[in-house]
Amino acid sequence: MRGKQAPKRDIEGDAKYNDKTIAKFINYVMERGKKSVAEAIVYDAFEIIKQKTKQDPRHIFNKAVKKVSPLVEVRGKRVGGANYQVPFQVRGERRYFLGCNWVINAALSRKGAAMAEKLATEILDASNGEGAAVRKREAVHKMAESNKAFAHFSR
Repeated sequence: MRGKQAPKRDIEGDAKYNDKTIAKFINYVMERGKKSVAEAIVYDAFEIIKQKTKQDPRHIFNKAVKKVSPLVEVRGKRVGGANYQVPFQVRGERRYFLGCNWVINAALSRKGAAMAEKLATEILDASNGEGAAVRKREAVHKMAESNKAFAHFSR
């Protein structure tokens, strides 16, 4: 690695709830720099969640991300000419990123509705322990469990 590592920038909370986690999620939803479009999608999804459950959508969102975020993941490591899938513990920031990313990708893969509706449905499913994002987490955990024998390569 050349030079110094870039400083970690602190982002401000989102416009409606003043919550940094939601601001990060909006940034992950954003495509091609269209932040206002991403905000509209996320806030519409939160409104749909509020109507369906009569609860605070932030609480349901945090519950969903917690249920989807992985604790361990596998990374390829080359040792003596062979590639091994080595399980590693996931740091907090990456855990949040992976959870959000899986929820967004699962929502994108749903067909036949507006993005806000698909996102709301996926967040609700994830908060109930169902849906494609939760299945993705379970698959990653299963992969890490099956490659536990190579954990000694993690150093």
